[in-house]
Amino acid sequence: MKKKETMNFSGKLFIAVIAATILFFSCDEDENTPAPQEFTYEFNSDTDGWTGGFADYPAGNDSFYEMLFEYTALPEPLDHTKGALKISGNNHSDDLFMFVKRKISGLQSSTVYHVEFTVEFASNVADDSAGVGGSPGEGVYIKAGASTTEPRSETDESDWYRMNIDKANQAQSGADMIVIGDFSNDTDTNEYALKTVSNSSTSFTVTSNENGEAWLIVGTDSAFEATTTIYFNQITFVFSE
Repeated sequence: MKKKETMNFSGKLFIAVIAATILFFSCDEDENTPAPQEFTYEFNSDTDGWTGGFADYPAGNDSFYEMLFEYTALPEPLDHTKGALKISGNNHSDDLFMFVKRKISGLQSSTVYHVEFTVEFASNVADDSAGVGGSPGEGVYIKAGASTTEPRSETDESDWYRMNIDKANQAQSGADMIVIGDFSNDTDTNEYALKTVSNSSTSFTVTSNENGEAWLIVGTDSAFEATTTIYFNQITFVFSE
């Protein structure tokens, strides 16, 4: 009888040791995994280091395309106490790309990150609106991404401004930017309303440079052949190893 009790105790001890070992390594793994790094910009007082740019149009036509980037308050009927990045252009080329960008630091050196981005913006285009060349809402694609290379608009051999990163074109996603939504405002009225889009269902990765830096970029890729004016009210990027 005593021998049976000893065996039961030994079995229980063995199971306890195994469980403790699994728990130890599980906790150790959690402790060694860095917490996600969040970069949130609400533009309460200025551009917060973001700059604007344009691509997919012929050089020397900035005025004709009515290009504008500025820091301003949200438009009526939205809250005027909140700031935003305003970017606007008239899409004569049927392909105008408008973007805002910012460099970040503080990441691990040369590390692959999974990136989640959430963008809140103001749109004045009702759902299912019709327009020249395409819809002024669903035909204007919201894209976001990150890159080790600074995103720049540069002239090509045809003297057109093109991006130096892979954003793809209009409804297509590229290696450096992906489609996360469109410019329609989720209402049936053509007045400014806030809309939030994200890549919650689409994976995106980027590798930081040797200094632990990366570039963030958000923009619109348009098939609508007229003016689009967007206000970026809040931008959040979360980097996870």
